[in-house]
Amino acid sequence: MTSARIFLLSPANCGGTRARQVLSENATFPLATELRSHRGAMLGDVFAFVSGLYFRGKLTYAMRFAAPPELDNAIVGCGVQIITPNAGLRSPDTYVTHRALQAFADGDVHQDNARYRRPLEKDARALLHEIGPECDVVLLGSVASPKYVDVLTSIFGERLRFPIDFVGRGDMSRGGLLLRKASEGVELPYAPVLGAVLHGARPPKLPPLARGRAGF
Repeated sequence: MTSARIFLLSPANCGGTRARQVLSENATFPLATELRSHRGAMLGDVFAFVSGLYFRGKLTYAMRFAAPPELDNAIVGCGVQIITPNAGLRSPDTYVTHRALQAFADGDVHQDNARYRRPLEKDARALLHEIGPECDVVLLGSVASPKYVDVLTSIFGERLRFPIDFVGRGDMSRGGLLLRKASEGVELPYAPVLGAVLHGARPPKLPPLARGRAGF
């Protein structure tokens, strides 16, 4: 395996129930009030709340195993970049406001939507230029849907990889698996997205996570 690796995380569903909760003007819990502040709240925290287990697993795992090829590179950042509905790639510590999250909720994550695709293409090309030729790019998200794969493979080609253990699993199972592996310090095997078998039999159900593991 290459020693350099970055992760691209698919976005949370910003139009769902939990997104409406954090966007409510009547919400008084800390993340909602932080989101309404002038500075806003960190994108990773917001998406982890909105998506729950799946995004929390993706973010925890990516932060555990990211190995950017160059430290302190402003574009590569910590080696974890989050796909957004209308603002390309953003690092987990990017601050987003209530207004920005509402714009995410109104966005259409579809490969034919220029408002989604063009910012993502621009940022992906900039990222490709910065990481050099020896760094793997791992997508933590659905590889059975063209909304991410069409855009990202057109730029990263065979360098775009995904965890082969995702095949056959639903979102909750993937989130649980990622939290376990992050807690164990064991990285999953990856395969190129291009040419991969993207559908398969559902694997056995994961046992419950031990209380207090993976930092949660």
